[in-house]
Amino acid sequence: MNTRSHNVGAARAVGTKRALELLEDAGPDVWLAMTDADTTVPTAWLTHQMYWARRGYDVVLGTIRLAPTTTALFLQGRHNAHYFRTRRVSETQKAWEHPHVHGANLGVSAAAYLRVGGFAALPTGEDRDLAVRLSEAGHRIARTDQHPVHTAARLHGRAPGGLSDLLASLHPSLTKPGA
Repeated sequence: MNTRSHNVGAARAVGTKRALELLEDAGPDVWLAMTDADTTVPTAWLTHQMYWARRGYDVVLGTIRLAPTTTALFLQGRHNAHYFRTRRVSETQKAWEHPHVHGANLGVSAAAYLRVGGFAALPTGEDRDLAVRLSEAGHRIARTDQHPVHTAARLHGRAPGGLSDLLASLHPSLTKPGA
């Protein structure tokens, strides 16, 4: 389905709307599991999301890792240091509830998604916007580092302020001409 909008939020909204149309007879417990085209998910990824859903969570916000490629090797250390700076150091502290929101590792009940109006037509940050609205509406959110997805370590992406911009900022010499 082509939106021709060049807007990631609008594209996600159109794709999700179409999925919900196809699933309209599936009953009240439809779960929307979302990832990106340049991402691979672990084998038990959907099972993991359903684990949280069965325990009463409306949203699962998972984490990402950079896919292991030659380019990513230069960036993995810096990305991991930046990414995990909020991880607790003491084992006596409760489990890490990461602050990250990634459309590449997101699950949400269809009812909660529709209740807050779905994805907004934003050029970037549509996933974070959705998570904020879900939280403000009182939906239960599981922030888990179990079953992270592997996503491409692109330095030139289409979403302004997205992962590629973060990676470029962590290693600016890789984005300079001739690098």
